[in-house]
Amino acid sequence: MIDKKYIFAGACFIGVMFPVFAATVSRVDVNGAKRMDAESIRILAGVKIGENITQGRTNEITKKLQNSGYFSDINVSMSGNVLRINVTESPIVSQVTVEGNDEVSTDDLKKEIRLKERSAYDESVIGADVQRLLTIYQRKGFFGTKIDPQKIELENNRVNVVYEITEGHPTYISDIDFTGNEHFSARTLRGAILSREHAWWRILTQFDVFDEDRIQYDQQLIRQFYMRNGYIDANVTGAKGKFTPDREYYSVTFNISEGEKYKFGKLTIDNPFPDVPTEELYDFVKMDSGDTYNIDKVDETVSALRGAVADYGYAFITVEPVPVKDDENKTVSLQFKIEKTNRIYLNSINILGNVRTFDNVIEQSLPMRAGDPFSLQTIEEGRQNLMHTRYFKNVQMVPSRLADANMMNLDVQLEEQPTGELSGGVGWSNINGFMVDAGITENNFMGRGQVVQIKGSWAQYQKQALFSFTEPYLFGRALSAGFDVAYTMYDYESLTGYDYNRDSLSISGRLGWRLTDHWSQTMRLSAAFDQNSDPQQGTGMVEARLYSLGTNFRYYNLDTNFEQNTHTGIVSNLGVTYTGFGGTATYMRYYGDATAMVKFWDDRWQLKTSIEGGYLGKIDDCYIPRVYRYFLGGETLRGFDVAGVGRIRRDSYSLGGLWKVNGSTQLNFPIFIPDEYQVKGFVFTDYGILGDPDTPKGHEHEAYLDEIGSGWRTSAGFGVFWNTPMGPMNFSWGWPLKIDKNDKERRFLLSFETQF
Repeated sequence: MIDKKYIFAGACFIGVMFPVFAATVSRVDVNGAKRMDAESIRILAGVKIGENITQGRTNEITKKLQNSGYFSDINVSMSGNVLRINVTESPIVSQVTVEGNDEVSTDDLKKEIRLKERSAYDESVIGADVQRLLTIYQRKGFFGTKIDPQKIELENNRVNVVYEITEGHPTYISDIDFTGNEHFSARTLRGAILSREHAWWRILTQFDVFDEDRIQYDQQLIRQFYMRNGYIDANVTGAKGKFTPDREYYSVTFNISEGEKYKFGKLTIDNPFPDVPTEELYDFVKMDSGDTYNIDKVDETVSALRGAVADYGYAFITVEPVPVKDDENKTVSLQFKIEKTNRIYLNSINILGNVRTFDNVIEQSLPMRAGDPFSLQTIEEGRQNLMHTRYFKNVQMVPSRLADANMMNLDVQLEEQPTGELSGGVGWSNINGFMVDAGITENNFMGRGQVVQIKGSWAQYQKQALFSFTEPYLFGRALSAGFDVAYTMYDYESLTGYDYNRDSLSISGRLGWRLTDHWSQTMRLSAAFDQNSDPQQGTGMVEARLYSLGTNFRYYNLDTNFEQNTHTGIVSNLGVTYTGFGGTATYMRYYGDATAMVKFWDDRWQLKTSIEGGYLGKIDDCYIPRVYRYFLGGETLRGFDVAGVGRIRRDSYSLGGLWKVNGSTQLNFPIFIPDEYQVKGFVFTDYGILGDPDTPKGHEHEAYLDEIGSGWRTSAGFGVFWNTPMGPMNFSWGWPLKIDKNDKERRFLLSFETQF
């Protein structure tokens, strides 16, 4: 039998404890709130009148209010039937800034900061922000970076938050090693990746700084390198990195499984279209049976076959290479299976990432619109167009298929880059000697695609000032309009070849439009007001007025590798200009040029050949002064001096010519210096011919006292081009192969221009 005293004690305990752990709420009191009203806090707590509150429930209310982030201190308790909520509000963030950052821009850092102005101060958010900022620095190789968030208290319960950054120094890569590589040396594999071992002379690049994302990309590059050289089973099983003992450098090791080397086996095409000759399609196969397997050749063949079949009207097809691997003979046979697909249309084009450039400017560069048939070739053309604008550092075209519909969405993902240039520099050239220039150019003025340029230069033999404006889409149409105002002063009297002075102020307006995808036309109306000297006439400085109207047809079709700055395609111009309208000179100028380029061997090599010509046609036997004629030599015919080719007068100055033809063939190739330095070698051969000059009446005999034959000249040589961060430098050495005895030679040619 239970003792009565235990029953009594238990009853007393229950009577005492029940109101604490199961009280019924009749009122909710809120204390301490200043910015937030009490009713909002009651709603945030989620408590209802009449609810039974236990100790566990008060803990839940406290946690819920803490998670809101609005309060720095919270106390929830029951007093009788009254629920008391005492709070201390978190400060409001007035300003968020970063200090001490040099290697990473403030804009890039702020994109990772989740703590926003006018939000509640929350230390947990700040801690997460610090970790994200550290990750950015670690990806750039700054593993020693420290970030100390500072809280600056202001009046009215407000605070400023400052992320104080101590960047330290970058962590360089001391060694790049490989394991498992039996067929290729470590040196060869290092050349196939982006990362580089640290050296003092790599001061102009960041590829020797450890970057985890770049290491991941390097693994893909190694895999692609092996796939291009027949090792279809090659794989990078991992990339291990570790600090050196002094933690100053990082050592990276790539673990490689090479596998066996394979060749192409039987190559066939499965063509379902009876009106497309299969035998012609084999001409677009980029490899032969027995060749070493190369994944790039497979991709090139797929692209070529897609284009070849599209020429017969079948735009909606797929070309699938179906491999059959023969491990015994170490071959991979391929069947290129062509299949017709359903017609697919563009549902929408979404432009993403453009903060500054207007959407309509971007849309004007795209050859497709919503509702057009989906075409990979057209999409790639649009990407090339956008990259050619130079408004964007990177352009990605990302299509996505709509479920249960023959529709595609296209995301145009853009990464903008600065389009304004504040330039200045010094330079030297064989024609103008020492030079200093400064200018401002904005290639995307106000985000509207307009080009505004103000530039001035002072050189030993030439001074120039220019203002130019171009609107690429006049009235919202594909009409390019603009005007130019230029002043140029030539002091060529002391140059043996030219021997004339000229001051010229010119004003011109222009209007251009596209004729086809690759052809465009420009009309130009200009007026030039000159003072020039022509020793052939012996009259000193004379006034001249030139009023001109001309048109130019331009063909442009280039496939560009923007990383290597190499091209495949053709660029040409053909134009005619009439000068007259009551000016001091009357003549026709006909001109044309064409340049063909082809890139090869991983797009690192380029063969370029060009030809240009011009002809000045006299009208009414009007004399054409020397300053408007053609000259050859220097950069137009390397190996010869500036204006060093053609007829001269009394062994002094060149008379120029009323017509010319000149051209060049040049092979650009990489040299032992890494690609990131943009240094290329080249070999060339130049050729040219200059026609007879014009002579003023009464001077015909005197003009030819020292006559030089007007036959062809040729030269050959080599050189180095360096696209430095400060500007391009060009060194070339040329030797005449066919030369007249009185021509003037110049073996070495140097030109460079620095910008800052």
